[in-house]
Amino acid sequence: MAGQLCPSHRESGVIPGKTWRVVAGVVTMGVICVAAPSSAQPESQRPTGQIPDRGRPTERGDEIPLFDYDAYFPGTWEFEWRVPESPLGSGGLIEGTEVFVPGVDGRYYSSRIVARGPDGDFTTDSRIVYLAEQKTFSRYEVDSRGFDLFRVGRIGGDLGGFYTVHYETPPFDVDGQQVQLRMTTRLVSPVNFRVESRIAVDGGPFTNFGTAWWTKNLADLASPN
Repeated sequence: MAGQLCPSHRESGVIPGKTWRVVAGVVTMGVICVAAPSSAQPESQRPTGQIPDRGRPTERGDEIPLFDYDAYFPGTWEFEWRVPESPLGSGGLIEGTEVFVPGVDGRYYSSRIVARGPDGDFTTDSRIVYLAEQKTFSRYEVDSRGFDLFRVGRIGGDLGGFYTVHYETPPFDVDGQQVQLRMTTRLVSPVNFRVESRIAVDGGPFTNFGTAWWTKNLADLASPN
């Protein structure tokens, strides 16, 4: 009779026309269960901020932790920097990588830049001293374009988790001209920092020398369990 189930369907509990919907639902759930762990894995590898989770909103009297260099910098960073013409080289885009090497005793570090600019490829090797208790940075750079520079600065932070380093160089010689730089490094996230630069030549006023962005390469942080 129309509208009745045949015995085989009653025994199996399967309703005609509904079989594929049930199967499709099971298959879809299976895919979700298998895929979820693999998609979540890289997220757990991402660096985190340095302000502790107190389980409540921050308050004015909360202590700002000392900046942890080893938790932030070591690794490979990619950067872009568009600069104007200056005694340091032609104007245009500079692109490259900077590899920060972990320190020996929490004070002495190094890094190496490999980059390409308007005048071709170049490298910069740096020796870095960070004194956490004094909140000071010193950085001596040897640039393959034919000059060395030394910059020093202080680092400060806020309860939002943002740290800023204010650098300045003494005047240094580049092809007979005296150059001085002021650089503000803003650590805006665990995987990005921005460098705002100003330059003075032969005792003249400081002018804009471009803003660069560094982005951490997270691929070399992931490790299989």
